[in-house]
Amino acid sequence: MRDIPLADEAATSRLGAALAQHVRAGEALLLSGDLGMGKSTLARGLIRALTRADEDVPSPTFTLVQFYECSPPVAHFDLYRLEDPREADEIGLHEAIDDGAVLIEWPERLGTAGEKALSPDRLSVTLETEGEGRRARLTGHGAWAVKLKELHV
Repeated sequence: MRDIPLADEAATSRLGAALAQHVRAGEALLLSGDLGMGKSTLARGLIRALTRADEDVPSPTFTLVQFYECSPPVAHFDLYRLEDPREADEIGLHEAIDDGAVLIEWPERLGTAGEKALSPDRLSVTLETEGEGRRARLTGHGAWAVKLKELHV
């Protein structure tokens, strides 16, 4: 586990870009935190680091998923509106892991068993308020346990 202070939105975006350097196909990045904590900002930083700096990265709150052609391909899911964990299969979550990496906002909507079923190589990021800014608590599983030690932010 690793805690990273995030002074502002730019720091959150930089964390996303730093994580992008380590993302591989078959992996899942799980972004948790209350509304307004910066999950979409972190996702935007990661996706823009893999695509291009001016990539349009809308929040998939209403579409549930956005796909990005990059290396590896990334599917950005927002599960906030999911009412039943089984709906994740209907929107192609498991297929997306087979095809590339997935970035999931509100992974708790999958339930604990659902999160663990995603990929043995996954990173959980919990964004919380800390003083005037935020803190990202990163917990790595599988390959991400080692990658966290190599992460430079």
